[in-house]
Amino acid sequence: MAETPAILGPEAAHCAPGGGPAILVNITGLKNRQGTVRVRTFGGDTSTWFDKVKWRTKVEIPTPRTEPIRVCMAVAAPGNYAIDVRHDANANNQTDRSDGGGASGNPRVTIWDFIFGRKPSPKQTAVKVGQGVTEISVTMMYLSGTSLKPLSETRR
Repeated sequence: MAETPAILGPEAAHCAPGGGPAILVNITGLKNRQGTVRVRTFGGDTSTWFDKVKWRTKVEIPTPRTEPIRVCMAVAAPGNYAIDVRHDANANNQTDRSDGGGASGNPRVTIWDFIFGRKPSPKQTAVKVGQGVTEISVTMMYLSGTSLKPLSETRR
């Protein structure tokens, strides 16, 4: 019988059977197993989603050595939320070209979106959370030219 992968983060108990409301974030596509992984939740007014200082909860963990990476993010109440994930691949605590990112709904993002402050659409990134645990997957993307792409697309 296969062992169930561990649920990580200080709020892991919220994602146990009967737990919630919470979002269980499955993170895939890391380019290496170094540095840290940060997961944040955003809620409330969708115009504030993905603002650097408007997050609701944040978990930062050393990058796990194996996949799957499953991080539990408890939320205050049922509703619509968004998730972003950052892989600080070189553990320098700064966002730079070696780092990766991703968000709920796996939106496509370009470097121009960052330069001009454009955020992914709430229609694409919203996670509807009920009383229990809502499970989502986020595929990490890394800079390739002027776009952020999953590693599977940058190696073509």
